[in-house]
Amino acid sequence: MSYASASDAVFTHILNENTRILAIDDDPIQLEFASVYLATPTASVDIVENGAAGLKMLEDTPYDILLCDIDMPVMNGFDVVKAVRAHPKLKNLPIIVITGREDIVSIDTAYNVGATSFVTKPVNWRLLSYHVRYVLRANTQRFSV
Repeated sequence: MSYASASDAVFTHILNENTRILAIDDDPIQLEFASVYLATPTASVDIVENGAAGLKMLEDTPYDILLCDIDMPVMNGFDVVKAVRAHPKLKNLPIIVITGREDIVSIDTAYNVGATSFVTKPVNWRLLSYHVRYVLRANTQRFSV
């Protein structure tokens, strides 16, 4: 079986549909990476440094997907996910939790409060871009039936 070389590769990891992403993380480097690696001519990435500010942005602006850290000041990611799931307009928003935690309790808690997916840090940004595409596609198919 032959595989395409890097020079033959199609850039399928690039978000090529109109997409609005909100990334919430207290780490400015993670937010910068999210902006650099996920933004495209058709995908915009807004960033915010805490959960309370993120919730305010979600209420004021329509987003297609939320990327959210767990350990943050003001409001942690578990509480953000709970609040999103309790909000009538936001309850179906896909949420990818991105965290340095990888323990069973954190994973189970994230899914139990309503996370769509769970990714650990350090982030492989190429893999995350494919993951975002998959979660968006799965969510669109789920709610278009």
